[in-house]
Amino acid sequence: MTVSIDLRLTRGDFTLDTAFEVPASGFTALFGPSGCGKTTLLRAIAGLEPAAQGQVLVDGECWQDSRTQLATHRRPVGYVFQQPSLFAHLDVRDNLRFGMQRRPRPERGLAFDQVVDLLGLAPLMHRRVAGLSGGECQRAAIAQALLSHPRLLLMDEPLSALDQESRSVLLPYLDEMQRQLAIPVLYVSHALDEVARLTAHMVLLREGRVVDSGELNSLLTRLDLPMSRGRNAEAVIRATVLANDDGDGLSELRFSGGVLWAPHVGAAPGERVRVRIRARDISLTLAPATGTSVLNVLEVVVSEVVDDGPAQSLVRLAAGEDTLLARVTRRSRRVLDISPGKRMYAQIKGVALGA
Repeated sequence: MTVSIDLRLTRGDFTLDTAFEVPASGFTALFGPSGCGKTTLLRAIAGLEPAAQGQVLVDGECWQDSRTQLATHRRPVGYVFQQPSLFAHLDVRDNLRFGMQRRPRPERGLAFDQVVDLLGLAPLMHRRVAGLSGGECQRAAIAQALLSHPRLLLMDEPLSALDQESRSVLLPYLDEMQRQLAIPVLYVSHALDEVARLTAHMVLLREGRVVDSGELNSLLTRLDLPMSRGRNAEAVIRATVLANDDGDGLSELRFSGGVLWAPHVGAAPGERVRVRIRARDISLTLAPATGTSVLNVLEVVVSEVVDDGPAQSLVRLAAGEDTLLARVTRRSRRVLDISPGKRMYAQIKGVALGA
């Protein structure tokens, strides 16, 4: 099953015209610059934009088409806003129980205690919302949305109003959500680091239209798309834990392109983990280096090269069945004759772990 969206809405000079499908579970990023229509699209999916026309199909159920227009309260959707929507005069427990009143729990829905544990809310249950931090309020708002037992969860930049410390505290809870939830989540953000850490699928928007959609890494590593440009360009791959070396604080991981050493992942051998590798952390050589402190050296094949700025080039690399990016100077590109089809060695100076 999938979520199928085909919606159109015109408001003044702005036109939203989107058609895409996303998987029936997991986090999908709605990504694009401010003003491209991300929030308007979420509101239309939720039924909050009555003028929106088109079709919304979720897990085979029609919420909207030319003959059907379910009201917002009849759409089994959870909505997490940038600013938490909670009752300030109630404590956290009563706010969560209010969410539960909206719909009966389905057979596969999360129970109250499961949601409380998932978001670490047990110590906060009897505290009034007015006395919570911004991050604590947002965790309670997410729990309230989950306890309405949605078939689709909409999250509109849930971290954007938080300071860096609160954001760092909340991100691990979102990591755990994307591992445990069996429903689709549409996650709006214009922060590429959030998208790379949390999502597996992406819908790229520009000026109200879908530029492209698909598996996350296939879009992150497209050199004709904006995510590959700039300092934060990166690739996201899935790897299997082979072993954990507690003495060195490292984990040995295998992916289609070879073996990687990463900071201890906290996962058992055989488990799958998400690995993020930044383009600026990869250097290229013609032969494998010896006597180096770099632990991760992979044989790769150059797929594509483009200039990026006045002095740098961006290189797309095939590592087994996966794709990586490397950023090199134009001088290095010329001296090493970096060109499509060339076999090289990627020295990876840093590996970051996602969910």
